[in-house]
Amino acid sequence: MTKTWLVGVSLFAAASAMAAPVGGFDPARLSKHVQILGSDAFEGRGPATPAETKTVDYIIDQFRAAGLQPGGDIVDGKRQWTQAVPLLKSEIVGTADISLNENGTVVPLRQGPDVAVLAPLNGSKAVNIANAPLVFVGYGVTAPERNWDDFKGVDVHGKILVVLINDPDFEGGEGDFAGKAMTYYGRWTYKFEEAAKRGAAGIIIVHETAPASYPWNVVQNSNTNAQFDIVRQDPAARHSGLESWIQRPLAVQLFERSGLNFEQAKAAAKRRDFQPIPLKATLSAQYGAETQVITSHNVVGLLPGSRYPDETLIYSAHWDHLGIGKPDATGDRIYNGAVDNATGVSQIIEQARAFTHGPRPQRSVVFLAVTAEEKGLLGSEYYATHPLYPLGKTVGVLNTDAMNVFGPTRNFSISGSAKLGLLDDLIAEGKREGRSYAQDPHPEAGSFFRSDHFSFAKVGVPAVSFDSGDDMVDGGVARGEALLADYTAHHYHQPSDEWSAQWQFTGLARDAAMLHAVGERLANSREWPNWSEDSEFRAARDRSAADRNEAPATPGKGERG
Repeated sequence: MTKTWLVGVSLFAAASAMAAPVGGFDPARLSKHVQILGSDAFEGRGPATPAETKTVDYIIDQFRAAGLQPGGDIVDGKRQWTQAVPLLKSEIVGTADISLNENGTVVPLRQGPDVAVLAPLNGSKAVNIANAPLVFVGYGVTAPERNWDDFKGVDVHGKILVVLINDPDFEGGEGDFAGKAMTYYGRWTYKFEEAAKRGAAGIIIVHETAPASYPWNVVQNSNTNAQFDIVRQDPAARHSGLESWIQRPLAVQLFERSGLNFEQAKAAAKRRDFQPIPLKATLSAQYGAETQVITSHNVVGLLPGSRYPDETLIYSAHWDHLGIGKPDATGDRIYNGAVDNATGVSQIIEQARAFTHGPRPQRSVVFLAVTAEEKGLLGSEYYATHPLYPLGKTVGVLNTDAMNVFGPTRNFSISGSAKLGLLDDLIAEGKREGRSYAQDPHPEAGSFFRSDHFSFAKVGVPAVSFDSGDDMVDGGVARGEALLADYTAHHYHQPSDEWSAQWQFTGLARDAAMLHAVGERLANSREWPNWSEDSEFRAARDRSAADRNEAPATPGKGERG
């Protein structure tokens, strides 16, 4: 790529005095990367914008300075620093004309304040829907293994589905959906996919803050801008014509005008005997879309192994954020993404330095900064389906996303509650460092499905997203939970997610040191981590053992393989 941005002074000359390095990780260096990547100069790091070039160049510069080799695509026999990721980009042109006819009352819907309508990703350049009937299908879930079917054989071709977010048992309903712990059936991505699979004209998800785990402004900011997807042979098989969210009060009004009580309809949707409910309403929508295939990039640095170079351990983090979008109350339009996820990128940059400055590991270590996580884990999905290094010989993935900038913690966690050997390794290292493992404190948020490790899990590669924990050394769990609640409500996917001189990077340095110790042991061992025997990802991992010329792992303590 053409160099478009250079640091005018030494990268760390202006770094303020901080605490001493922790396990070789300097809080000042970590802070400086976050400050730079999260600055207005990087314009929110949107994929397929000039900011992508700045961001990719910065990461390449840091990887090169750390002593890594290019680990990306091979072009003309030579490894590049990037992996090209072709994406379909779609943007709504002009103002979307959307309205509901609620039993004779026409209700115009405003993009943003009322609804969040995504630009179409089904391959079309326009949406023209005239009076499509609405049908409430509960949570929109078909799960035969749980004896659950919200559709009951009803033909929804040409209709608009109205669905609830999360799982049927989120608030005490029937069905084995893990209670408060969200399954993939509860994710909006699943609901969109199911609508397309059934031939629906579109889908409306009713937003409620608790089951979604984030407020409406997050939905609005994430979905009313340019949308992206992997380039697919049949995009309509994954996306219906209209994919959208609606504010809860408008949904309540919609149900009332159909002669229904919204809360009673929700209660019915929690039961196995739920039947789809036709609403006395139709939807009309007309708007155009500008679509194009663009190329974004994953950044890939490689430290070749000294003894087993064909076996790889991956450290990953997503470099992208939301770019420039809707202004907040102060007029700020740049969604800086300092915590989400300049912190994760900072960690893998410094992780690269730590590995190259130490003894050469026996296995290769890959440092992977992926694109378009905020658009649906697309960069990691592309890598997982177009791997640069064999998945069967990929030891595991240690992913970092939105790390701790408030000081050290006594505990740590991972996103979700999956059982796998990588977690055993983390727990063992945590004990050595005096840190305890805590189950994901908010499994209802579905975090397991919301970060890039999930793309690798789906193809069987053991992968975790590390969580810094919530038991703060200064303030305990009460302070940790308060900080998380404040960030989610006021800064997550907001322009205010900006670097602060008040942040304490000692906690991030401690996390990086712990992740380094785990990775260093894995990179110098013959261990092949695996999923627990009852995991849905176990079979894919066992099949990949053939790539290592080994028999499938035998379950045992830790399920490490």
